[in-house]
Amino acid sequence: MSEKALIVIDVQNDFCPGGALAVAGGDEIVPMVNRLIGEFDHVVLTQDWHPAGHSSFASVHPGKNPFETTEMPYGTQTLWPDHCVQGTDGAAFHADLEWTKAELVIRKGFRPAIDSYSAFFENDRRTPTGLAGYLRERGISDLTLVGLATDFCVAYSALDAVRSGFKATVLLDACRAIDLGGSLATMKDEMAKAGVTLA
Repeated sequence: MSEKALIVIDVQNDFCPGGALAVAGGDEIVPMVNRLIGEFDHVVLTQDWHPAGHSSFASVHPGKNPFETTEMPYGTQTLWPDHCVQGTDGAAFHADLEWTKAELVIRKGFRPAIDSYSAFFENDRRTPTGLAGYLRERGISDLTLVGLATDFCVAYSALDAVRSGFKATVLLDACRAIDLGGSLATMKDEMAKAGVTLA
């Protein structure tokens, strides 16, 4: 088991029912994620961690609404409701998540001018989070990904894991999706094509 790690993506209050960017059924995965945390020797968590007024928030783009897009220097960006603002209750892990076993918490989206879906890279696809180096140095090569949301942060993390030379499995039962305009089907297809195991 020592070369395997569980990567738990963004199980935070704002992505659960009642949160600012609630994923339908987001809280339903918590018992399953807790069970998996208990089974893995190595656990890494990611945490969306935006400064107030982040460039991915629709509220900072006059005339734009959440879920519309805008062009950023790094490409097309979906605009979101303000969510997971640093230090707020919305950014905290879900109260029932048994996360204390985590060896590392990767915070992402903290650079004001760039969003970050992936646990490995910011949305410019160039700025690394340092996770790949950490895993390699620990001799971890086989990753299982769970969390929120399947079609954004989980999928981008899984795709980047494979691109970075890791084996990646997404446990779909332990994820929930936003599914913006068919994004779930699109990203499942992309993951399968890239060699991510969907289980």
